[in-house]
Amino acid sequence: MYDINIRLLKPFILVFVMLMLASCTAGDGLFTQDNPAGFWYGLWHGVISVVTLVIHLFNENVLVYEVNNVGGWYDFGFLLGVICIWGGSSHVNCKSSEKKQREKEWDEIGEKVEKKVMRRLKAWSEDEEGSGSSKEWDEIGEKVEKKLKRKIREWAEKE
Repeated sequence: MYDINIRLLKPFILVFVMLMLASCTAGDGLFTQDNPAGFWYGLWHGVISVVTLVIHLFNENVLVYEVNNVGGWYDFGFLLGVICIWGGSSHVNCKSSEKKQREKEWDEIGEKVEKKVMRRLKAWSEDEEGSGSSKEWDEIGEKVEKKLKRKIREWAEKE
């Protein structure tokens, strides 16, 4: 019973929060040339910029950026607020480190498969006594190894 009430309240809570955020948006007439927005309002407008942008799409009276501001300090606060929400460029490093980790894992998998295949080929060649010289088997092993590496790389790149 308690879970049902919470699920029903979530949309109302979301709408309430969005309305509260919208009430403090840029361009709402609170600021004038005589009373411009400063650093703290710039910071707040940067934090709520995503919500304000969505509201601006449906209501042209709501602006994302306050035109009547003190200049550099408002801009600095606005950008700082946007960075706080979007995280700056930190997610770029995370993605590249994830990619490196995946590549490392694929390399390890490839090495394990290669070793296992080579062990099996060696065991198979040793079981086949007198069916060819050791030199021939070494050449076959090298060709198989190269082809397997190439196929594993192609397969991994498709993923």
